Amino acid sequence: EWTDAEVWQYIRARRLPYNPLHDRQFPSIGCAPCTRAIQPGESRRAGRWWWEQPETRECGLHPRVPPAALPA
Repeated sequence: EWTDAEVWQYIRARRLPYNPLHDRQFPSIGCAPCTRAIQPGESRRAGRWWWEQPETRECGLHPRVPPAALPA
């Protein structure tokens, strides 16, 4: 597995395009309302689904219950 530093070294060495939000403290980028910049000392995923409780963070795209198990 690659570290974050290795990924960024690869991107920069090959001059690959990337989302400029990464340069503004957005290490994990999703849809506009689900994403915010992180603060010093926060985990890299702290900016995702920031309003949710840590144990239930989910954007709704990947429900925990398979669709077949949901009531009709």
